[in-house]
Amino acid sequence: MKAFGATNNKVESFIEFDKAKENPTGRDLLVKIEGISVNPVDIATRKNIKNELKDPKILGYDGYGIVEAIGNTVEDFQVGDKVFFAGDYTRDGSYQEYEVIDERIVAHAPAQTSIEKSVAMPLVTLTASELLFEKLNINPATDNRNKTILIINGAGGVGSIATQLAHLAGLKVIATASTPEKVKWVKDLGADLVVNHHQDLIKQVHDLGIENVDYIIGLSDNDPHWQEIVELIKPFGTFATITNLRESQVMDLKQKSVNFAWEWMFTKAKFKLDSMSDQGAYLEKLADGLDSGMIKSTVTKVFHGFNVENIKAATELVEAGHMMGKVVVLAK
Repeated sequence: MKAFGATNNKVESFIEFDKAKENPTGRDLLVKIEGISVNPVDIATRKNIKNELKDPKILGYDGYGIVEAIGNTVEDFQVGDKVFFAGDYTRDGSYQEYEVIDERIVAHAPAQTSIEKSVAMPLVTLTASELLFEKLNINPATDNRNKTILIINGAGGVGSIATQLAHLAGLKVIATASTPEKVKWVKDLGADLVVNHHQDLIKQVHDLGIENVDYIIGLSDNDPHWQEIVELIKPFGTFATITNLRESQVMDLKQKSVNFAWEWMFTKAKFKLDSMSDQGAYLEKLADGLDSGMIKSTVTKVFHGFNVENIKAATELVEAGHMMGKVVVLAK
């Protein structure tokens, strides 16, 4: 079968090569890939390749396709099912014709939503869901109208979903966006208020009549905003992030007794935790949300044709760092 992989840390190193198709065992599914989405984690993983690889690294942590074969203990899927998923960082990704994936982190694909709109969503939705409902411990079933959340990089991939989910959970959502187009984008997704992360966040939030916020999510480089985060978060509030702290010190949050949490979507699958099945459940809810229109897909660019040229082009768009929404590559 065809596969696409990087042999070093450069975009130009992507090549097409032949790979043997795996046979699924246990709870694994063999999925014929019909669409993928490119995420920042693909970029970071490729850039972390230290030496020239003999076996190319197969990236790709969003996939959509049809189940072609199942392992002997699969419980919830059958051959022919259309599925979507975000993947397992310890295994080869979706940049290949067929992928083997554990059923517990897979869901039935939306029935009424296109491939491109569906495949753009798994990784960012799982990340946003775990941030809000597990790391911030927000209960969407309670009255959250008196709670405020600041989402830094609200127009990005994860931010676009976190904004929607926080709005649906009833919170007052402040999202950051830096251009008129992105301001409109986050407002359309449910942001109540918008501030510009290229300007003083403290002043802007205070000018909105808000002294402190209950929750902050950091979805871009935290260091330029660290003192703003420390100042704006409420005592006993929660700050959660998907990005590193290079110069910032978590101890700065101590005097406010702020809860701090990391989010890495791949943790559950990497360590084969029982809770990895939660990801399949989140994605089943996502499928329903997309089909009902409650959740809006954030796909903004689609490439047709599963080939090296399109993977490189999609990668370059994401790597430029100015994307609003998601980039998808379809097999056809």
